[in-house]
Amino acid sequence: MATIEMSPAEWEVMRVIWTKTQADTNTIITAMQAKRDWAQSTIKTLLRRLVEKQALTTTKVGRQFMYHPEISEQHAMKQSADTLFDSLCDMKKGAILTDLLQSSPLSRSDIQKMQAVLAEKAKTAPEQVACNCLADNCECEKEVQS
Repeated sequence: MATIEMSPAEWEVMRVIWTKTQADTNTIITAMQAKRDWAQSTIKTLLRRLVEKQALTTTKVGRQFMYHPEISEQHAMKQSADTLFDSLCDMKKGAILTDLLQSSPLSRSDIQKMQAVLAEKAKTAPEQVACNCLADNCECEKEVQS
């Protein structure tokens, strides 16, 4: 499946549909207006864009459109994280992940799974991850050491 890039507003609309598994136009508008002070036309524009991006499909039920997600929330989150992390320097990813761990609410189960993954990765991890930025004049190593 191709990567679907979504704006923060489109993510909010998708979260409503993922939560409900499918939703008609009125349900989405009502839910979004409870969260945001958005006009109906704004929400309908976001829905149209998500259909164009193939994140949603529609079926017509009477006079209403029913929206169905074409991408799971988990898959969309993974795509988004992969896109972000692909653009970061390899040497700095650990620091970003540490910041995310410190600022994110996590269940004990989540923490146990992460600890297991980290314990396994630690067996073959290098002492330092190599920088993958510019070959010359890279400041990454200096930044990481300070």
